[in-house]
Amino acid sequence: MYNPKSEHADEFINNEEINETLAYAEQNKHNAALIKDILEKAHKNKGLLHREASVLLACDIPELNEELFTLAKKIKQDFYGDRIVLFAPLYLSNYCVNGCVYCPYHAKNKHISRRKLTQAEVEKEVIALQDMGHKRLAIEAGEDPVNNPIEYILDCIKTIYNIKHKNGAIRRVNVNIAATTIEEYRMLKEAQIGTYILFQETYHKENYEQLHPTGPKHNYDYHTEAMDRAMLGGIDDVGCGVLFGLSTYKYEFAGLLMHAEHLEARFGVGPHTISVPRIRRAEDIDPETFDNGISDETFAKIVACIRVAVPYTGMIMSTRESQKCRERVLDLGISQISGGSKTSVGGYAEEEKEEDNSKQFDVSDNRTLDEIIDWLMTMDYVPSFCTACYREGRVGDRFMSLCKSGQISNCCLPNALLTLKEYLCDYSSGATKGLGDKVIAKQIDNIKNPKVKEKLLEELQQIADGARDFRF
Repeated sequence: MYNPKSEHADEFINNEEINETLAYAEQNKHNAALIKDILEKAHKNKGLLHREASVLLACDIPELNEELFTLAKKIKQDFYGDRIVLFAPLYLSNYCVNGCVYCPYHAKNKHISRRKLTQAEVEKEVIALQDMGHKRLAIEAGEDPVNNPIEYILDCIKTIYNIKHKNGAIRRVNVNIAATTIEEYRMLKEAQIGTYILFQETYHKENYEQLHPTGPKHNYDYHTEAMDRAMLGGIDDVGCGVLFGLSTYKYEFAGLLMHAEHLEARFGVGPHTISVPRIRRAEDIDPETFDNGISDETFAKIVACIRVAVPYTGMIMSTRESQKCRERVLDLGISQISGGSKTSVGGYAEEEKEEDNSKQFDVSDNRTLDEIIDWLMTMDYVPSFCTACYREGRVGDRFMSLCKSGQISNCCLPNALLTLKEYLCDYSSGATKGLGDKVIAKQIDNIKNPKVKEKLLEELQQIADGARDFRF
């Protein structure tokens, strides 16, 4: 039986409920009156239930779909304004004992080059990332209790936080590693991680078990219940996601929203972030094998529907997607993107070669971080390297209450401008700096609180004079 408050995966992600939801959505995809009512509810910025959002996703009425996109843009602006947060993935090890058939790291792949970074190599990677301008990383590693035990991950986190190179510093380490125990989540919490991220891959249990034929990841329930254990282990912020293309997108969409509803129902805090990756070609992997690919237009509608259904959540899109696709969905809901990313182990300190077969997936957006920054500002976005909420303790239910009330915006824009100014002073090209200074001057006018504006202007000048790391 479906129960969003249950601790059991088959009850809070219930197959019967999803199938009934999809049937209901299909029956009502031309029901203009119902769809208008759902959109009206979404206008209140309080979110939607999975069944309501599934009706919007199925909607086949062009003018109402346009209204959906317009609403998604408004909600994105209401909660996140013009800010786009930047981060980079850091691959620590591609050793893995799982048999995931969509990932080149799978244990049976004898073609891929296996590598695990030493702490000295982690330091080189981090310095290379700092020299690009990054302040926020998402560390990635395959599941291998011998090569990648929790102690190794903790050592890497400590190394990352301890590296200060020139004006560089990684201020937030998010962690994307395999499902683990409450005790090990406590250890990650003590290591001062930011968000714990874990993609479900697919919520369709039968497909999940077929796609993960061997290894500990084969256990669907253990994997699906990982976010609960993370929160029970004291981690305040968790990030969900599916890998679109493994199962039908409508099923995944409903399951993803049910997971968000479950976390809200059981812990009072929904997902801090939701990621929307699509399967990409990689060594030994052909995406067409799975026959569930989605068009860019469908992808854009998924992003818009998630934004109106879960208005408070951060939405992440990686360099899996092309510049054109990323540009299409930024204003529909995406609030975080990666830039200058490498998906191989050791890819930052050493030039990533075209023939390198250690990459987890092919990158579609190969621009440098500075090119990404310039591109965002050209479209009137504010690139942000902000990590202030984590460092000020605005996490978990405290962050969510501020976000849902809209109060968090009093901190977000000033912090974005401060971190952008740091980037412009330390890392940008001359052309990007000139554009960035204009963006900052323009955005200062959007600060309505005179005391905040006065303090911001003082700290921007101090950054220009050489000081660093201010935050609201």
